[in-house]
Amino acid sequence: VMLRVFVDSGSSIKQEEKELYNVEILPLKILLGEKEYLDGVDLSMDVFYDELINKKQFPKTSLPSLEDTKNRVLKCVNEGDDVIVLTISSGISGTFNALRMLFEDEKKVSVVDSQTAVGGMKILVHEINKYRDKTLEFVNEKLRKLISKIRVYAVPETLTYLHRGGRLSSVGYAAGTILGIKPIIELRNKVSVASKTIGLKKAMNFIMSKLSMCDINYPIVPSYTYNSENLDLMIEKSDKIYKDIMIEKDNLDPAIACHWGPNAFGFIFVSKE
Repeated sequence: VMLRVFVDSGSSIKQEEKELYNVEILPLKILLGEKEYLDGVDLSMDVFYDELINKKQFPKTSLPSLEDTKNRVLKCVNEGDDVIVLTISSGISGTFNALRMLFEDEKKVSVVDSQTAVGGMKILVHEINKYRDKTLEFVNEKLRKLISKIRVYAVPETLTYLHRGGRLSSVGYAAGTILGIKPIIELRNKVSVASKTIGLKKAMNFIMSKLSMCDINYPIVPSYTYNSENLDLMIEKSDKIYKDIMIEKDNLDPAIACHWGPNAFGFIFVSKE
């Protein structure tokens, strides 16, 4: 029995990284103006950011095609394989609940709520790949333990996108939009304001200070949207012990980037506790 893994594109695993991560990707849908795209498939970063920044289009995202998902997953089941479907956090998307219902009668399919997104999902896939020869129950248990330790800290340039996309409450939005304040956003199941600092430098220092909780047996995923200048600066200022475990920086997929807006940056890692 082989273990097959599907992730939605909220993982920010790119089409050209499928082999590297040994996964199949379920693209989320993005509605830009009148046109619907498949995340990471037929929407280039250039077109996406041109629409977002220059044309001021506010994208809407929706679930992967349920029909396509069902066909692709059941094909694996019919070949005798076990399947893990790892979804973006149920706190920010309806994907997990929809897919859990879709496969509730399938004994060989496990739908897992990552309670995170992007690099957090990449870390979980790294973990699954250590145990490809084990049972579904065994791998699920490993995931359950790791999911609660994943930390996402990021600084968006503005909170407008998170708020407009319904991912951040009005209270959080109001608290974080005071002049000169740089809010640090945390994703743990849901999006919240972890801290507020005055200016960019202090925001970077806050995120770097969080790395002291980092379990260095797992990778750190440096992430950004559109422009990596601030991220590069933060990587440069980080201690060597953390630099050594950073994987390639991740320019986030449009389905996620549209909720952060351009010029966001952050670190994703596993906490010791």
